[in-house]
Parts: sequence; C-alpha cells; structure tokens
Amino acid sequence: MTINDVRGALKGRVLLPDDDGFEQAATAWNLTVRQPVAAVVEAADADDVAALVRYARRAGLTVAAQPTGHGASGDVEGLILLRTGLLNEVVVRAEERVVRVGAGARWGQVQAAAGPLGLAGLSGSAPGVGVTGYTLGGGVGWFSRKHGLASGSVRAIDIVDADGEPGRVTAESDPELFWALRGGGGDFAMVTALELELYPVPTMYGGRVVWPEHRTREVYDAFLEITAEAPRELSVWFNRFQPPGAPPMVTLDLAYLGEAARAQDLLVRLDKIEGAISDSRGVVPIADLGAISPEPTDPTPSISRVELLTGLGADAGELLVSKPLEPLINLQIRNLGGALTEPGLGAGASGAVAEPYLLSLVGLGLPHMADATRAKQAEVVADLEARISGRKPYTLLSPGETAAESFSGGALARLREIKRARDPHDVFRANYPVLG
Repeated sequence: MTINDVRGALKGRVLLPDDDGFEQAATAWNLTVRQPVAAVVEAADADDVAALVRYARRAGLTVAAQPTGHGASGDVEGLILLRTGLLNEVVVRAEERVVRVGAGARWGQVQAAAGPLGLAGLSGSAPGVGVTGYTLGGGVGWFSRKHGLASGSVRAIDIVDADGEPGRVTAESDPELFWALRGGGGDFAMVTALELELYPVPTMYGGRVVWPEHRTREVYDAFLEITAEAPRELSVWFNRFQPPGAPPMVTLDLAYLGEAARAQDLLVRLDKIEGAISDSRGVVPIADLGAISPEPTDPTPSISRVELLTGLGADAGELLVSKPLEPLINLQIRNLGGALTEPGLGAGASGAVAEPYLLSLVGLGLPHMADATRAKQAEVVADLEARISGRKPYTLLSPGETAAESFSGGALARLREIKRARDPHDVFRANYPVLG
C-alpha cells in the first residue's frame, strides 16, 4: 500500500507535493520553519489517526502530528505530517472540574467553555495555541505560579500506539507512559484526546500597562520589587518592545487570580511611575485571557530564544535595560517560582522548574534580518551567561535545540528507554525527539 492508496481508507484529506493546497497544509505557524514533508494527512477523527499509524508502521514511515504548528522545529524531512485540527471537541464536565479536549482543540476554545462556569485550564498567553502540543511539552503560563505546569493537570490521555491500536492512558493503567507524555513531548504515542483538570477562578484581574522607553529603568525596578514578594496568585511579565516602524516602549503584563482590590494593593508601586501611555488593568473574563498580552494571531516569520535565569539584580538590570534592543522586537522576563518549584510526587517528565525567571527574546525571521536577530539573541545570552541555567522547559524549545536541553540526565535516559520500548520502529516524531 502506498500513501496514495491511503486516501481510500481515510475520511480526511491526503495531500501529496503535487496536489493543490499541499504547500499551505504543510506550512508551520512560524513561517521561518520549513517543513519538507512527504505528505500531509488531515485526520477527520481518531479512527483516521489509527488507520494512518497502521499504514506508517507497515510502510516503515514516520508520522509527526501538528494541530497548529506553533511548536514546529522543521525536523520533518520525508515524514508524513498529521494535522489534527478537526479533532477539536471541547466538553466541560463542570461537576468534576474536568475538560475533555480533542487533539486539535485550542486554548481559546477551552477558556471560552470553562470561563462562564468559573473555571479555567492552565493555558499560556495565546488563545490560538493548541492544547495538546503545549500540554505534552509542559506548558508555562499565567496560572503556573499557582497551579504548576499544564502537564500536571492531565488526568487521562487517549492515544494510538505504535501498532495503530487505540488506548486510554492514566496514572493507574500505564504509569510509565503517563509520566513520559506529561512533559516529554509526543514522541511515544499519537494523542487523540486529553482530559484535563480545571481550576476555580471566580475572579481574575489583569492587563497591560505601557510606558515610553525612557521609563524602562523605573519599570524594571518596580518589576523586581513586586515579584520579589509576589503571592502565587500574581504573575508579572516585563517587556521591552521595539515594534517595526514605531517608538520603543516598555510594559508590564500581569494577571492576578483574585479580587481587584487585593491586586491593586499588590500593584500600587506601578502607580508611582508617571507617564503611562495606556493602562488596560481591570477584571478580565477567563475567555478574554489572551487580551492581557496580545500576541500575533496570524502566521508570522519569527525567531525566538528562551532561557531560564537563576536570578536578577543590578548587574543584570544594567545589561537588560540599557542596551539597544534592535533588531529584536521583544525582550520579555517572566517571574516564575511558586508551584513550579514543587511538582509533587505525581509529576510527569517536566519535573520542577527551580529558576525564578524566564527570559524570552523574539525577533523577525525575514531573510535580511535573520542573522542579525540570532546574533543579538546570542549577545544578550552571553551578557547574562552567569545567570543562565542552561536548561529550559520542553515546550519552550526553539528550532536548532534538542530535547536534551530540557531534562536531567536521569529523566532523559528514562524517556529514551520508554521511546525504544513503545516505538521501536520510530513511527512517531515529536517536534524535539528524545533520541535526537
């Protein structure tokens, strides 16, 4: 049987390089990432996923799943790209505080369904990001300081194994695979649905405050002061922005799980910084979570680099706030800590995140800017070398990096053993393979 023959066995579309629509279907969300795949399959349902895996197993081929392509690495040459966007069911069981999501569901759908019930999933900042890839990679977002990584909220996983057989994985039914899938990426089975714990969020306060560039030092100092004593319910992100063709600016993005009055008390330091250009702080419905820190919703060519920091201080601040930002468009620092440092006995492969801050550097990946963007990112990282921990969450890896940068030696060895045992013929390929 050839890939062309599979068309008759699937309800969804099968696209080959000569077919109309192939290029668009194979394109990652990040337009700088090229995906030279042999075919694209758009699964109509879980049965299609199982049929495709059985075909790939017999044919000696490898399948890489991407609902949206936000985390694409480009390591897919000659593979079959599986699009699971049509598996997008979202069913909230409010009495159990659980949501069942298909492999193609996005976080905006989850929060829109759960928010009116006073519940929320452990999403990131962008509603268009797929739930499955984000969660399998760990998932660091607004609620992480209070509730930990998104991978820790997984209660059950529907999969197709390397023989094409469907199954359901829980901590009781298959503790090894359950551990690996929660933070180790999608290298061990094809996920068709997740069941996630939801968390009570009766009220959330948040927003973005924007100042002109000359307030950068004051804003940075306020960020350090607030985050040094912040309760777990409060997350604050510092941003230096250099939008193309616009004046540079500095912002603080924030989210507080609780009443507005308490949040305002915690953030009174910000009111002492004069000259704010805009201030969107207020009560935020969970369904509007993505409005706090607006990010591009359309595919864009970008180059990002993320590092975990062991600390900040006056010396780091001088490097972070005084040097020109160009050609980068965003330098972001997130405060971490809280529940991220305490994953608990039932945690998955992600483990603990001990570092208190996360640094993100983003620039445009246009051909005439790519080299300069990477050079500037390398310069910032070199400046902060003494405070760079050298590891990062799997979900925040960038093209050119490897899974080895996310796990301790023991965890990586365990993941590799599980990969060899569960997928000895390499039917599955995650964005960042554990054997890579």
